[in-house]
Amino acid sequence: MTCPLCRTEGENILWQDEHCRIIRVEDADYAGYCRVIWTEHMAEMTDLDPAGRDLIMRRVFALEGAMRECFRPAKINVASLGNMVPHLHWHVIARFEDDAHFPDPIWAARRRAPADQPQVDDDTLCRALGIWIGRMDD
Repeated sequence: MTCPLCRTEGENILWQDEHCRIIRVEDADYAGYCRVIWTEHMAEMTDLDPAGRDLIMRRVFALEGAMRECFRPAKINVASLGNMVPHLHWHVIARFEDDAHFPDPIWAARRRAPADQPQVDDDTLCRALGIWIGRMDD
């Protein structure tokens, strides 16, 4: 099986190191939709050693902090599903009360037409993310 998360071609990478990368997902309805992807192919959090589990969660928390700062959402959704692609990754999604699915998950049926969301450029999000990663790694 070819894993789409093992390949980085075409991804909008906001940050990366040897262990994981943070990407912004192209989604017309959700400008604040990102993923934290573990570099090595493995399926579950318990496949990581304690240091790896701590590291990926620090990245998830840093991304959440940066997205809250940049997007000012009503809520941040954080999910690790991997049912379709069994490669360890976390979805981090800025949610707004007038988005197409709120208060349901973004994978549910639409409740309404999508509303305009705050537009945050990648450079701004990357700068905030770098600051938050620094805070989490201190």
